[in-house]
Amino acid sequence: MMSGSGPAPPPPGEARPPIGTDVTALLEDSTEELYESAPCGYLSTLMDGTVVKVNDTLLGWLGLSREEVVHRRRFADLLTVGGKLYHETHYAPLLRMQGHVGGIALEMKAADGSRLPVLITSAVKRGADGRPLLIRTTVFDATDRRAYETELLRARRAAEEARRQAEADREQLREALDVLQRSLLPARLPAVPGVQTAAYYHTASPVQLGGDFYDLFPLGDDRFAFFLGDICGKGPRAAAATSLVRYTLRTAALHGLAPEAVLSALNSALLERYGGGEPRYCTAVFGTLEAKGQSVRVLLASGGHPPALLLRADGRAEYLPTPGGLLVGAFPDASFTTVRTALHHGDTLLLYTDGLTEAHTGDRSRLYGYEALRSFATELAPAEPRTVIDALVRLLVSFGGGLEDDTALLALGRPPHSRTALSRTVAG
Repeated sequence: MMSGSGPAPPPPGEARPPIGTDVTALLEDSTEELYESAPCGYLSTLMDGTVVKVNDTLLGWLGLSREEVVHRRRFADLLTVGGKLYHETHYAPLLRMQGHVGGIALEMKAADGSRLPVLITSAVKRGADGRPLLIRTTVFDATDRRAYETELLRARRAAEEARRQAEADREQLREALDVLQRSLLPARLPAVPGVQTAAYYHTASPVQLGGDFYDLFPLGDDRFAFFLGDICGKGPRAAAATSLVRYTLRTAALHGLAPEAVLSALNSALLERYGGGEPRYCTAVFGTLEAKGQSVRVLLASGGHPPALLLRADGRAEYLPTPGGLLVGAFPDASFTTVRTALHHGDTLLLYTDGLTEAHTGDRSRLYGYEALRSFATELAPAEPRTVIDALVRLLVSFGGGLEDDTALLALGRPPHSRTALSRTVAG
């Protein structure tokens, strides 16, 4: 059984009942009404562009009467100056060649002088003999689309301006951070009688302050102090801690304290400053240089720092063990030990931060490590400080993206016997 209240459709093959005359008249009226009040504009023109038919929708958009348009104007007369130029030079020739052109954006002139953005589509209608008779054109109001495109363009320009401003801000930030970073490092290394020096600082991020530091300064009586280390963390707080570390180490050294006592003073200063809040600790190596006859005596103490590396004049490279030495600023009862060594002619002492040994190599699953560094130094030895630093800079570059941390390098050495003139090399 079929459901529904309407009559069942006729079986296939049977004639459908004729449409009544009233319905036919209504359909004809609806067709005309649809043309006149359609949601888009319609117009028909002769091949020379003279308008012969136009619907109410388009007349309403333009604020014109039928009498002002039909047989009185050509289609190009309804366009703006720019639209008319485009119509004559591009649109009309293309329409004549192809017989159809669609989706072209133009502007039409309204009676009040305003402009109406539109999208137009035109087609040539031909007679039975193929001769072109009329051009039928459909016009779509593109006001909303134009507003959207304008807003999109404005948003794009705003985004581009924001990008440029952000880049300018980043550049200012980079410049400011570079100035601040340099303020935490010596502008140049002082001349040390009988000792060659070289240094280098690699910044991992141009928009973030690093925590590595180094320095070399005179103590008087031909004695010099040096230090190198790494504050935990990055950014402004790490920079503030670095400033405290440098000030404390310099002050303690100028008071004549031994290396282990200097690190103990730094340990106390960090615990006093940061013990009640966010902890700030560091690794550090501190030492002194003093000329003794044909050699330079080195006193050295380390607080949790990678071991110093000695490149000997006889071609050996060996780590200088520093027993004990906990992280500085981490434990109240931390103790440190001073070790002694001597730099003879042709010897170089290398200090570095863990950015070097913890660089990723190969498939990034391996760290460069201490053994690789010792082998690298052995191939260099004997080498003067500037040669060592330059070789290490090339090594750092070779790590590419594997070098993820800041790296500080400081090399101190006695010139070979053949060098009579003492030299110094400013920080690279």
